[in-house]
Amino acid sequence: MAPYLDAFVPAFGLLALGALLRRRLLREEALWAGIERLVFWVLMPALLASAIASVDLAALPLGRMAVAIWLALLGGTAASLLLARAFALSHASMTSVLQGGIRFNNLMGFAVVGGIYGAPGTALGAVATGLIVPMVQAVTVLAFALGRDGAGRVSPLRVLGQVLANPLILGCLAGFAAAALGGLPPGVQPLLRALGQAAIALGLLCVGAALTWGALRGRPGLQAATCLVKLVVVPAMTLALGRALGLDPLPLAVALVFMALPTATTSYVMTRAMGGDAPLMAALITTEHLLAMLTLPLWIALLGAGG
Repeated sequence: MAPYLDAFVPAFGLLALGALLRRRLLREEALWAGIERLVFWVLMPALLASAIASVDLAALPLGRMAVAIWLALLGGTAASLLLARAFALSHASMTSVLQGGIRFNNLMGFAVVGGIYGAPGTALGAVATGLIVPMVQAVTVLAFALGRDGAGRVSPLRVLGQVLANPLILGCLAGFAAAALGGLPPGVQPLLRALGQAAIALGLLCVGAALTWGALRGRPGLQAATCLVKLVVVPAMTLALGRALGLDPLPLAVALVFMALPTATTSYVMTRAMGGDAPLMAALITTEHLLAMLTLPLWIALLGAGG
């Protein structure tokens, strides 16, 4: 029980502290926006690069992890689109449901797998992030582009460019390159590791500060259905695929944790910038984080019970 408490109490405690600080002590929106940019552009890429650079790529079940994660993401994408059709949503609302169904809060994932599985869990979490982010980014960018430009005018090069410009992708690529070359130079690894450690705490505080309680009242049926896709259906597919592919316990556990995470709070920023349904996105972010307090420990317990 203690390892689980050590993993989940800090993660969800930082969310609660961030919400409290935003409403009581640090109320300036510009302050939180600055911290979010620091985490996204500097600290998270440093965490990903340092974690991936420390692993032996030849020993990783990279292919099987990729297949399990990518197929589950495709299933989550299909389920989200079917859900949008069932609720007869506009294109703007569909993009919010899609992001709620397949995007993930990797900061919470690193806090959990690092607390339970230690450094090997953090390294595999970085690998899982490197597998998830490109596909999720491509799908969401494409979904917004189809609504804005129409199906016949979407540029594959433009979508690829937006995916490759993501700093998380750049951090993963740097980590894979360093791992292939034998690791980071002396002094660089501890520097990036220190920056990465700051990413988790500061990032989760920002997530808590971004939660919007007033949005919970809007469209509860749609919120519940989207949460079901993200927190139940997608991780269930990941678990089934991982076991069918014969993933070892640790890669399977890390893949399951990252695919069972609530959606990213940056989804709201993207939604506002691209003309999506921002109120619905805010509601989904808050609802999924609240429900993940129950579902995420249950998935890990189920994985342990299943051996």
